[in-house]
Amino acid sequence: MGFFDKLKNGLKKTKESFLGKVDTILAGFGKIDDDLFDELEYILISSDFGVQTTEEILDKLKAVVKEKKLTDASQIRVELQGIISDMLDMGQKGLDFNDVPAVITIIGVNGVGKTTSIGKIAHLYKSSGKKVLLAAGDTFRAAAIDQLSIWADRCGVDLIKQSEGSDP
Repeated sequence: MGFFDKLKNGLKKTKESFLGKVDTILAGFGKIDDDLFDELEYILISSDFGVQTTEEILDKLKAVVKEKKLTDASQIRVELQGIISDMLDMGQKGLDFNDVPAVITIIGVNGVGKTTSIGKIAHLYKSSGKKVLLAAGDTFRAAAIDQLSIWADRCGVDLIKQSEGSDP
């Protein structure tokens, strides 16, 4: 399995985990109400969407619910997917690392291969002549910094890190 196949597989796991949580919440609600939006907010934030992005997603979702006069919680899933997909769509632009510095942020649920992907991406860009610097942000997971340190050493790139359990 190639690098991009592994990356897509890891992202697939993240997507399935997130959508599984959403499906569980939607199945527990018959109607669309503030409690449902509170639960969706919790899922989005706990899935590392961030507060500002979560608020933007929920504002757009509430507008769609109002505009389309949706009443059943099961109708929200497709709308939510569409909103998130539209926010992630880069169109034909792609990634441009000709301007420096450039930052890649990797997010996802536990166990989907983020650290391995970071190492492989670092190797890819280092091999193409780019100067790469890794920054450890997952300081609360046991051995996260150690694993990223190993990848930094393998790739021959620098690493910014704090001690385990510290504020990233």
